[in-house]
Amino acid sequence: MSSDETPDREGKWTIRPHKGAAAGLASIIHSVRHTAAEPGLLNGTRLLLQVNQVDGFDCPGCAWPDPKHRSITEFCENGAKAIAEEATRDRVTPEFFQQHSIDSLLKWTDLELGKAGRITEPVVRRNGDSHYERITWNDAFALCGEHLKSLSSPDLATFYTSGRASNEAAFLYQLLARTLGTNNLPDCSNMCHESSGTGLGEVIGIGKGTVTLEDFDHADMIFVIGQNPGTNHPRMLSALQSAARRGAKIIAVNPLREAALERFKHPQEAFRLLGKGTRIATDFLQVRVGGDVALLQGIAKAVFAAEASAPGTVLDHEFIQQQTAGFEAYKNAVQTQDWPAIVAQSGITQTRLEAIGAQYAAAKSVIICWAMGLTQHKHGVANVQECINLLLLRGNIGRQGAGACPVRGHSNVQGDRTMGIWDRPSEAFLARLDKATGITSPRHHGYNVVEAIQAMEEGKVDVFMALGGNLVSAAPDCERVGAALEQCALTIHVSTKLNKSHLHPGKSSLILPCLGRTEVDIQASGSQFVTVENSMGVVHQSNGKSTPASQELRSEPDIVAHIAAASLGKVTPIDWEFMIQNYDHIRDVIERSIAGFDNYNKRVREKGGFVLPNGARDRTFSTKTGRAQFSVHGLPNLAVDDDELILMTVRSHDQYNTTIYGLDDRYRGVYGQRRVIFIHPEDASERGLAPGQRVRITSCFDGKTRMVESFHIVPFDIPKGTAAAYFPEANPLVALESHADRSYTPTSKFIPIRVYAQDPSDTPLT
Repeated sequence: MSSDETPDREGKWTIRPHKGAAAGLASIIHSVRHTAAEPGLLNGTRLLLQVNQVDGFDCPGCAWPDPKHRSITEFCENGAKAIAEEATRDRVTPEFFQQHSIDSLLKWTDLELGKAGRITEPVVRRNGDSHYERITWNDAFALCGEHLKSLSSPDLATFYTSGRASNEAAFLYQLLARTLGTNNLPDCSNMCHESSGTGLGEVIGIGKGTVTLEDFDHADMIFVIGQNPGTNHPRMLSALQSAARRGAKIIAVNPLREAALERFKHPQEAFRLLGKGTRIATDFLQVRVGGDVALLQGIAKAVFAAEASAPGTVLDHEFIQQQTAGFEAYKNAVQTQDWPAIVAQSGITQTRLEAIGAQYAAAKSVIICWAMGLTQHKHGVANVQECINLLLLRGNIGRQGAGACPVRGHSNVQGDRTMGIWDRPSEAFLARLDKATGITSPRHHGYNVVEAIQAMEEGKVDVFMALGGNLVSAAPDCERVGAALEQCALTIHVSTKLNKSHLHPGKSSLILPCLGRTEVDIQASGSQFVTVENSMGVVHQSNGKSTPASQELRSEPDIVAHIAAASLGKVTPIDWEFMIQNYDHIRDVIERSIAGFDNYNKRVREKGGFVLPNGARDRTFSTKTGRAQFSVHGLPNLAVDDDELILMTVRSHDQYNTTIYGLDDRYRGVYGQRRVIFIHPEDASERGLAPGQRVRITSCFDGKTRMVESFHIVPFDIPKGTAAAYFPEANPLVALESHADRSYTPTSKFIPIRVYAQDPSDTPLT
């Protein structure tokens, strides 16, 4: 063992500081290992050569767009892991459920549940039973219909969605809910980028980003804020690498010094795999957790100072005057903000912020990228709008090489929203949907995720249906979420693999196994393809090629349509069976229902698909004023008690959202363990805590204390007073009621905590 390794007392895990670049040869090795272990090397390689290809299937791993010129290996390490996980040879059969009770499975970890394999047949847990058991598809659909038809109010049903559902499945799903009579359509975006959608919609008139992938070829400055692309969106690193090589400045803003933003070795560049890799970030600002508003205002303050020194040469006055509103109020608020307050809250010196401001003032075209490091705060919407404020100052929106780039996670989370998965749809959307389908949609707002969980707790939801996802592990206050699900009369889960949500059944519960993205989908008219929308508004095909894991599997559109037919019968004007005979029929209805999908079936068959309209990209701002809106935000209250730290939850490199691939996080140097807390060495020392020591973590919100145990101390390069831990393990520390203003996004990136040695008799490691 080298001197920089720290084992735990059982010798089962180690800490090895990461010293190299992201990706490279190690990425290739890990991709091969996962592929060989799950689907087998031959079958897995065949699948990987089809992923993200024009005639292949869309990677379920993230929503980063495909380049115009694709390689034969157009995937990343985590994409390979996602494909391997779906194509595994392991199976969860009805016999598996006979052998394992629900209570026994509750003791399994998320990793163990996922590794059990693909679910092969529909199963039911009947009221009072301890096990799931086999049920026929017809009986399963009849049970769904029986419960949904008997509801005294449509709002007693709630339809949750994962962002991996296709456009076709999502459209049918929201059509089922609205034909039934409810807008209860919470989805995973409520917990991640809802702050982006809310913030952008208010100030530029569309809840999406404004850049294309080609814009990265023309930007000479790129901010990457609150984001770890090396783990969450690895294919983004190719675009950043190209920008870095041609001299673009890349400003990384993140509390953790993430390896991928330091250096990157492109796995496809064999001749460079043994080198040091490309330096990505030209500046790395380790902002204090929660200090992003202060940081962005500090940069803007420096820009205003530069304009004052050379009037008329820094700000884009013509753009500001003709196409924005609220500039003077914003300017006054920033100029009167005290530098000491900005520095104290951001943790970045005035000198560094002024230097970044000078670089921004000199840059011709700037992109600002962000992810959940900005959105999962009480002030998450303000964070997003401060990014737009900075862009507007120099007209960095609606032109080549510049704009806003919220980087989505799930592969079709943006498409699901476009298809109508939203609890607060606009009147324009509903009116067009009604005209196209002949239904009468409800106009009152439905439940988002936080509201849906609270409604279940209060007995206001009888039927909960999930189209993918794992709500129990993904949501805050996990124990409350599980207990809330158990209050329902019926829970329905459309899934490929086991997860924690299946183990908190309603009085009755169904698990309906579906096809994965990689698998062939055969309907009455033959083989089908589905479509998805990536982070930059490009709609394209996804066409599975592999043999399904079981002959009993059905596609998501098929399952949704059969539940709709069983629940709505002749009452609905929708011919559900006709819709799924050929998915072109679904797309025909989408074309009539949703703006921007003209000639859908024709255009989506063209190479690369098509780009949806985006007014802000063309400098047409559908806001209340018809202009891009500057917004004013005070510095948020980040005060905590002296003995508290601020915790942010993060992913490890061996996971995708709540899907756990393994126990290693090699970019942060942790091997064989997930229950860790990254902490500044001085914070650990002040609390008498040593590397590897077992600790208890508590949080307190609104008078209620929450706790997790058996976490281990990992000293790390993170701002003093802050800490990080993996989700879902740390999710029980997040209060359901602690969420972003207006967007309801849980505050998973700002959790005041206390850390205690768990057992005084433990001997700290040295």
